[in-house]
Amino acid sequence: MSNGSLKARLAREIALTGPMTMADYVTRCLHDPSGGYYATRPDLGEAGDFITAPLISQMFGELIGLWAVEVWHRLGAPERVRLVEIGPGDGTLMADALRAARLAPDFLSATELILIEPSRPLREVQARRLGETDTPPRWVSSLEAIDRDAPVILIANEVLDCMPARQFVRTETGWTERRVGVSDDGDLMFGLTAISGGFVRPMFEVQPGELIEVSEQQAAFGRDLARLVAETSGAALLIDYGRDRPGPGDTLQALRRHARVDPLDTPGLADVTQWADFPAVLEAAVQAGADVTGCVGQGEFLRRLGIDTRAERLMSARPDAAPAIRRQLDRLTADDQMGALFKAAAIFSPRSLDVPGFEP
Repeated sequence: MSNGSLKARLAREIALTGPMTMADYVTRCLHDPSGGYYATRPDLGEAGDFITAPLISQMFGELIGLWAVEVWHRLGAPERVRLVEIGPGDGTLMADALRAARLAPDFLSATELILIEPSRPLREVQARRLGETDTPPRWVSSLEAIDRDAPVILIANEVLDCMPARQFVRTETGWTERRVGVSDDGDLMFGLTAISGGFVRPMFEVQPGELIEVSEQQAAFGRDLARLVAETSGAALLIDYGRDRPGPGDTLQALRRHARVDPLDTPGLADVTQWADFPAVLEAAVQAGADVTGCVGQGEFLRRLGIDTRAERLMSARPDAAPAIRRQLDRLTADDQMGALFKAAAIFSPRSLDVPGFEP
């Protein structure tokens, strides 16, 4: 089936089985085998539907690479280490990271590169970009497939926002769930349904009419990362746009050609996301036995890693590119661009590990 048929298939399915949770709807939009966005047509970059930090500037991936090297040193420079990236996109971040890591050849010699990527089209792009690097990758299907016999340094940039959340609305008479239904004319629509059970009321204040998001996938991801680093030692770096404190708010959005579109209009043809819920992820990680850092804005995190110095060196080497480099720096770090909305946090073990970029 073509991408264009996904909307019709979802409408037929909902008509037969009832309204679909927001989490299930977003999952189908992204990963439906024959019509999902990532399964069939992910389109990244300036000419695509959205752009990520590694595609804005080489500085981002380079600094993440040096971050990984420093974590390795602080772990005692073990003879074997697994460098893992989840959702590597087109491979740009890891290619830049490995290039920067050439400053530490012992690190590269110790490293096994593992990628976790559900999208077949993106795996093919990653293979072309990374297959000839100093550390060619191998792909695994999940965190559970990673052996526990060596420390792990893990990177997850803009991964949480692809893990959808259910949405609940407080009304004057109680809590309901926002789901995707079908209108009388057969089009997709939002609606409220009664809650049948399993809903845990939030610990923060929610007024009638306000909406909260609860992502079981994000919390499970936090638990899985915690178990991995607790069993192996190491650190998992999470960078994403989202909230650093609990609270209400509808964050569902769809992007096509860098413009917001109705999430119900073109399922499978747009990138559909929701905010990362850092408090829930980090709380789940602590409960699973790992330690966590607090959240730091992406701008502050990159500055702590030395992005200003790196930008100055690039501009000195390429004066003709200085205006573009300044724009890239601003886009990555300015509070009114990616610097504040995007945040960084780490899950780590042992407790004595001082994670770079999060020092007190």
